[in-house]
Amino acid sequence: MENVAQAKAGKRPESGKKTGAIKRPGPGVYVPDVTEGITRVEDLPKPKRIERSRSYPKRPCPRCGHAAYRNRTFRRTLHDVGDLALDRPRDLVITYSQHCCSRCKKTFNVDLSDLADRGSHYTRRVVMLAVRIVVEDGLPYRAASWHLWRDHRVFVPFATVQNWVEAGGKKGG
Repeated sequence: MENVAQAKAGKRPESGKKTGAIKRPGPGVYVPDVTEGITRVEDLPKPKRIERSRSYPKRPCPRCGHAAYRNRTFRRTLHDVGDLALDRPRDLVITYSQHCCSRCKKTFNVDLSDLADRGSHYTRRVVMLAVRIVVEDGLPYRAASWHLWRDHRVFVPFATVQNWVEAGGKKGG
């Protein structure tokens, strides 16, 4: 409360008092990676879960254009580039709707292709970043996997990175 009153008065909080900000080391200070030496995926920090909704009551049918009502809802978890401020990975949990068209009797899901390829567990941003690290920086697959974890807090097995690079960054199918 005292800091809020000082901020309204145009004063800076005193240096000895807590401001609620995360204390970060200054430039040039070496801070070791807290996850270095961890060999099991289960021991890595738990991800920050971000809930998103793409559940709509009605959507136009992609085949005939008729308004289709929501039939069911599903959840999909996507691994995204991590939160570096908290030093944790980030998972997007998307609730999306499935619709049934009463005219053509077909079901369809809400489009999620802007976030991830069909069947992928990773966002497009992660796939593009991994391919760019290997192709542009010339890193081997194992080093690229470690780089993604160390600098972006997203765990991607090196074989998955290899599949993405060999497929040209696109999911095969």
